Amino acid sequence: MMAADRLLKNCCEVKMNLTDINEIKALLARNGFRFSKSIGQNFLCRSWVPVQIVQEAQVDCDTGVLEIGAGIGCLTAELSLYAKKVLCVELDTALEKVLDETLAGCHNVKIHYADVLKANLPQLVSEHLAGCRRLIVCANLPYNITSPVITLLLESRLFASITVMVQREVAQRICSQPGGKEYGAFSIFVKWHAEAKMHFDVSPDCFIPAPKVHSSVITLKTRTEPFCEVKDEKLMMKIVKAAFNQRRKTLYNALSNAYPELGRESIQHAIEAIGLSQTVRGEALSLSQFAALSDELS
Repeated sequence: MMAADRLLKNCCEVKMNLTDINEIKALLARNGFRFSKSIGQNFLCRSWVPVQIVQEAQVDCDTGVLEIGAGIGCLTAELSLYAKKVLCVELDTALEKVLDETLAGCHNVKIHYADVLKANLPQLVSEHLAGCRRLIVCANLPYNITSPVITLLLESRLFASITVMVQREVAQRICSQPGGKEYGAFSIFVKWHAEAKMHFDVSPDCFIPAPKVHSSVITLKTRTEPFCEVKDEKLMMKIVKAAFNQRRKTLYNALSNAYPELGRESIQHAIEAIGLSQTVRGEALSLSQFAALSDELS
């Protein structure tokens, strides 16, 4: 089947404009839906945003997409036009009637109501995205679970890429470089697993209700091989966390406080062995340097 035929087959028959504020309000009112602040619900109300997200994610007719949080189905419907299959994990069962209405014509979409952080992700993907040559994530992530969800997705090693809209400060942290104020343990964790790319910003007026912060869309292209060689990945990540838990302290003092059993002399020797000063701070080290330090301490 040609790609054009696939798109025609998958064409989502949505009878309303899911980015029109008046239609959104009417839709939610007739289904008795109320926004929940506790789970960070902000629905898109600008049509260009889901279109551009799908373009950046490079969704095609061989792609199986995991979406986290369907909202009213704005991004879901756009994904269904191009993907082979779309699996959306949605926490809020109060949206069930809404999504039954908005996605009724999207026959390649499956909505699974669960907490993604507690779900059996490999099993869900195996059941609902079977037969897809390429698996990706594409989502407008709730701000309050961004870091744990990205951690879960990267550690699952199930997806070729992860294209998500997150709070702009989080996007800057993920894409930051050594020495910057946003640079931290999460920056290094993500870089170990993926290559991050910033795409575009999304202003608060693109949502209903409007959040108090700006958002950014990024793609994490997951690595098929390690960023660099390291003897003990878990030890390296422990060292990284220790270095940034006390980021105002020198690396030497931070590690000495976190791991007194290693001995101050051993820590000092390890830092000097990779060509760094005892006064260096953790925020100055690259991922490769943390790997080298870990190997020295192992």
